Amino acid sequence: MNENKRIDRDGQAATKIFDNRSLKTDYRTLESILEKGMVILDVGCGTGSISKDIANAIGHSGSVIGIDTTEKFIKSGKESYKSIQNLELVHANLFEFDPNQKFDLITAARTLQWLNNPKDALLKMKSLLKPNGRISILDYNHNKLEWNPEPPMSMKIFYKTFLKWRSDAGMNNGIADDLPNLMREIGMFDIEIINSDEHYEKHRNDFKSKVGIWSKVAGSKQMVIEGYLDNDLRLKVIEDYNEWVEHKAISMTMKLNEVRGSI
Repeated sequence: MNENKRIDRDGQAATKIFDNRSLKTDYRTLESILEKGMVILDVGCGTGSISKDIANAIGHSGSVIGIDTTEKFIKSGKESYKSIQNLELVHANLFEFDPNQKFDLITAARTLQWLNNPKDALLKMKSLLKPNGRISILDYNHNKLEWNPEPPMSMKIFYKTFLKWRSDAGMNNGIADDLPNLMREIGMFDIEIINSDEHYEKHRNDFKSKVGIWSKVAGSKQMVIEGYLDNDLRLKVIEDYNEWVEHKAISMTMKLNEVRGSI
């Protein structure tokens, strides 16, 4: 397969992962604070699949702007959700985003985990809030991932390398547990921590696709390109892990918190 086709395939797979997300399943704790008429910013919205559910929840008297730095995700979402009139999807970097309005609520699901400056991101979000506005961040502690039973040794090696690769790039593998202090440091109040672990058991219809996410992560050659991983090991990881998911896996838990703060 040539490189361009591989990139296209990887991009399509990522888009599908985002499109399969929903408010009810993938940001379920947020629903309790959504109100009709809210003005909301969704940071790192991907294709906007969760953003569109938020827009539907707050009704036509409210509005949602979703921003993401990946243009192909925004283009896909604009086409998929063009019928949602109170949803606007924008290709934009948070730090360069300068809207002509302030927001009642700013959300970011699984986004700060990829940043090397999450505190700066929170400060930027805070600057975009209305008086009494709130920030809601949903994110992982990757250090606490649980597999039952233990996955193959090749995956254990891969996952340890994945955490090191992230850490070396300045990403915080335990961001979910550090968010409350980060919010306090920027002057947020009424900090709430709501457990939102993703727990998948074998009886679920989506079990293989959810637990199999790590095969998709291993499908990327980025760590090979950057010298963190041998490509033969990467291919073995995919083979071994897919077999484990098919025949041995019982459950997987990804540790996830929603953390809220107000100004």
